[in-house]
This record gives sequence, C-alpha cells and structure tokens, in this order.
Amino acid sequence: VQLQASGGGLVQTGGSLRLSCKISGPSTSRYAVGWFRQAPGKEREFVGGITRSGGTKTIADSVKGRFTISKDSGKNTVYLQMNTLKPEDTAVYYCAAKQTILSISSVYTDTNEYPYWGQGTLVTVSS
Repeated sequence: VQLQASGGGLVQTGGSLRLSCKISGPSTSRYAVGWFRQAPGKEREFVGGITRSGGTKTIADSVKGRFTISKDSGKNTVYLQMNTLKPEDTAVYYCAAKQTILSISSVYTDTNEYPYWGQGTLVTVSS
C-alpha cells in the first residue's frame, strides 16, 4: 500500500488547512489510518486516527476541538481538517496505515503500530 499526504502550506495564526491522505494499492479498505506530526527537534506525536470502518475517530487532546478527521471511502482518502491553527502546530504531518480486521473499534495511537507511512507534508503557521 502507498500513502500520499498533501495539503500542507503556510498559513497565518487562526487559519485553516485540510490535509489529505490518499491510499493506493490492493485492499485499501482494510486499513486504519493515523495522522502524526513532527516538529523540529521533537519526537513524532499522534494527532488523530480513524478505524478501518470509520466508526471510531480519535483526536489528541492537544488539538481536540480544533482538528477533525474523516474519510471518503470512495476516494480512498482520509482527511485531517485543521482549524484555528497556532504556531505550535507547525510541523511535518504524516499519515500512516495499518491493515486491520473490520471489528477493530479502537484507534492506534503509537507510531510503532503503523507499518506504512506517507512522505509527510509541511504545515507552517506564522504568528
């Protein structure tokens, strides 16, 4: 499976961006997807995730109320909508995927749980 993250860019404080993670390859519907970010000098951290079915979504406390995650199964794409952006949201954002069974109802939040990663897209929030 291949993942292509896009949608990053430069935005002012308070602005919005929508990141997209396009999944391609065989059996794309079998994958749970997570979004992570990594700021310079910091470890990669979980931002949000969605189960294979789309029935469960989890957003990290640090961005809760500002970020939402969704998926369009027909387009094999998972979105991360980011509103009210702050300078501390500046980072490279990565999407990752893990093949799961349909009954899994919890979101994976650890980077080690995801074997497939996209190339990352840079988000810069200016103050």
